Amino acid sequence: MDLSILNTFLPHNDPEESLAFYRDALGFEVRNDVEYGPMRWITVGPAGQPGVSIVLHPPGADPGITEDERRVITEMMAKGTYATIVLTTSDINGVFDKIQATGAEVVQEPMDQPYGVRDCAFRDPAGNHVRINQAL
Repeated sequence: MDLSILNTFLPHNDPEESLAFYRDALGFEVRNDVEYGPMRWITVGPAGQPGVSIVLHPPGADPGITEDERRVITEMMAKGTYATIVLTTSDINGVFDKIQATGAEVVQEPMDQPYGVRDCAFRDPAGNHVRINQAL
């Protein structure tokens, strides 16, 4: 089977704040920016990897989601328990310092893990957990 990851979706509750985090703090390219009424979908991705993108989307935009489900999503986002993405780098300390300097919320400073990576973690402006790994 020949499969690869094309897009992953992360919710945002403020498109401008999310755009600033992924573009300015993480250095991702903006690949698409689509408004539909009051909603906005922003596609970003790492430079040099045009085949992999993150779509930042309004939470609960699916018309099949109930108001109760939308409320639960919003509550989970606020607690940082709704969505996670794991990125990788060859320079965890340098990446951590650069992202931290932007004022991003630090969840975990770089540390060696028993499963063979050194990693750190941030929360994006919507509360999504952004973990960054470096293989040891």
